[in-house]
Amino acid sequence: MRAASLLALVFAVCAAGAQPAQVEILAPYVQTPPEAVEAMLKLAGVAAGDVVYDLGSGDGRIVLAAARLPGVRAVGIELDAGRVRAAREAAAKAGLAARAEFRRQDFFEAHLGEATVVTLFLLADQNRKLRPKLWRELKAGARVVSYCFDMGPEWKPERVIESAGCRVYLWIAPGRAAPAG
Repeated sequence: MRAASLLALVFAVCAAGAQPAQVEILAPYVQTPPEAVEAMLKLAGVAAGDVVYDLGSGDGRIVLAAARLPGVRAVGIELDAGRVRAAREAAAKAGLAARAEFRRQDFFEAHLGEATVVTLFLLADQNRKLRPKLWRELKAGARVVSYCFDMGPEWKPERVIESAGCRVYLWIAPGRAAPAG
C-alpha cells in the first residue's frame, strides 16, 4: 500500500470513530503488516540485550515480535486502554509477559532513556514532534525505525528500505547533547 493509500485508510479509520472519545488519540490505529514488523526489527538489528520501545503500540504486534527474539525486552506505549489490555492478554497467552510490557501512557510523556530501539508507525507530523524528545532522551547510538513516515529533512535516515508497500526508515540517535531543532 503506497503512502497516499495508507493516509486515506488512516483518515477513514478516524472518520469511522474507531477511537474512544475520552482519550485524545493523535495517531490513528492502523495495524502494521507482519512483513513490515519483521523488516523493522531486522533493519534496526534488534539482538540480545536490546530494549525495544514501540510508541503507539496498538495491538502489541511489534512488542511481541521483539520479545520473541532471544534476550530482548520490549515495551509498548499506548493510550487506548482496550488495546493495552488485549496486548497484555496476548503476551500472557504467548508466554511473553516477563519480556513484553505494555503501558497505558502518552508517548510524549513516557521516559525513553532505557530504549536501545524505538519503533514508530505514526503520521509524519507526530514523528517530527517526537524528534526533539528522541534526541533529548535516547543515548547515542540508539536506533529509531519508522514505517511509512520520515522525521523531516532535519534528520536524515541512515538507511531506507521498502516493505509492504511503504518505506521503512532507520535513524541512529545522536545522543542527549544533540540540538532539539
